[in-house]
Amino acid sequence: MTLDAITLSVIQAALQQVCDEMDLAFSRAAFSPVIAEANDRSDGVYSAVDGSLIAQGQGGLPVFVGVMQYSTRTIIEMIAAGRCLPPEPGDTYIVNDPYLGGTHLMDVRFARPVYRAGTLFCWLSNTGHWPDIGGAVPGGFSASATSVEQEGLRLPPVKLFKKGELDPEIYAIITSNIRVADQRIGDIKAQAAALSIGEERLFAILDRYGDDTVLAAIEELRRRAAQQMRANIARIADGTYRSKAFVDSDGVVDAPLTIALSVEKAGDTLTFDFSGSSPPCQGPMNSVLATTLSSVYLAMRHIFPDVPISAGAFEPLIVKRPEGTFLDAKYPRPVSGCAAEVSQRIAESVFAAMVQALPDEVTAAPAGSSGNFALGGHDPARGRDFVMYQISGGGYGGNAGHDGLTNGCSTIGISKSPPVEVMEQAFPVLYRRYALREGSGGAGKHRGGFGLHYDVELLRGEARASFVMDHGRFGPQGALGGSDGMVNSVTVWRDGKAHVPLHLSKEQDIPLKAGDRVEVGTPGGGGYGDPATRDRAAVRRDVDMGYYTEDQARALFGGA
Repeated sequence: MTLDAITLSVIQAALQQVCDEMDLAFSRAAFSPVIAEANDRSDGVYSAVDGSLIAQGQGGLPVFVGVMQYSTRTIIEMIAAGRCLPPEPGDTYIVNDPYLGGTHLMDVRFARPVYRAGTLFCWLSNTGHWPDIGGAVPGGFSASATSVEQEGLRLPPVKLFKKGELDPEIYAIITSNIRVADQRIGDIKAQAAALSIGEERLFAILDRYGDDTVLAAIEELRRRAAQQMRANIARIADGTYRSKAFVDSDGVVDAPLTIALSVEKAGDTLTFDFSGSSPPCQGPMNSVLATTLSSVYLAMRHIFPDVPISAGAFEPLIVKRPEGTFLDAKYPRPVSGCAAEVSQRIAESVFAAMVQALPDEVTAAPAGSSGNFALGGHDPARGRDFVMYQISGGGYGGNAGHDGLTNGCSTIGISKSPPVEVMEQAFPVLYRRYALREGSGGAGKHRGGFGLHYDVELLRGEARASFVMDHGRFGPQGALGGSDGMVNSVTVWRDGKAHVPLHLSKEQDIPLKAGDRVEVGTPGGGGYGDPATRDRAAVRRDVDMGYYTEDQARALFGGA
């Protein structure tokens, strides 16, 4: 079937709109601030044949692009092998098993088969970060877990909804294994409702253009995405580009983990080889294969943002399976840090390699940490338990054209920090400080953006704090002579005395009582280019704005 350019473009935009509306419905209906306010979720349309990505919402987390493609394919394969109940119209599967195409246990995926005239047409899938999934610590971020069972409830693909009805037995199993269970029904219904919205909108497109026309458009869009990615890659000089990035520690052994990347460019393909990376680790900073693949994909999306989101865009990107490293975790390795932290170190390694090949198009390293901070306890004023999950932004790296963005979202997505007012209303806390972290941007011709400095106090009751962050030992890398950004910092104030985690960015089960505080400084972005070549007027403006002191400016840039 031959499609004219206008029809193809309209169908492409319509499929995108389906996903955008699912994203919007999910956030608007969700109960938890991490979804409703921070938008830690994603929705997409996937092939009925192999689960490959057809379209994803622009407001969804890029790290879920490859992950949901992988998990949908796994569900299809398990159904074919008789290891999973076959689908029927109205069914919705739930799965969070990291080893079946996931991230960490808190990222819970729903997948719904969509039928047309009794035939499976495609799958709709979404992922939402649940604020708790059980396990050793509130929030699931167990910094010292040594097996996945310590991290929470692990679900293989099972039908949570059967023919449109919530299965009370599966739901009871879930709520019996997680904290603040009575609040999860709001997120579950929001997640399912988003898929219903997607199904309704998709049917409208199919009714208007016809199933065969839409299928032909999907195939053509995939082909063109691959072609566009290949054209971008072809501009890179053939050769091998190498880089390294480091994880502070695994949370158990206080020693850094190395991500060693070699990127070979030949013709119109890129081959990514992580085989020189550290072996599997004891703690929760292992990455499952789906997350490792997705991290490479999202990094290339940052570099070539004009390429449409489609499975075709990934075809020229060959990632060798990093067997024998911590980037190919297998059961029962703990993985709570893979999605939000290790994924960003993988992306950083891609940036550090590709800036050598495309210096005018690739940035210095961004903050690269989601700043995962979980606080769980009991609120005596409301007579109920709570689990608060805080993510935070940081500085982006400088680039050839300008300084890095300040307090931007994490590398892996568009999730934003929940508003302070919402967090204070929902949980027994008070933010004493929430400001830019002056001086945190790495020096360069174009400096890195600044991180965030916040200080939050527990107002009443007792609670336990846990952290799985990164970049506390090494700051985000500068590029082409630029300086690294400032490292992450965590200080817990108990009875007025400062406690700094042994692993700097990772610790769990820190007891807090009313009046105790948690103070966090997120990393600044890396600088780009020689700091001595920075425009003097720009240095002066930074000093006048209070971003750097006169002494800092003199030390970093040679003065204002």
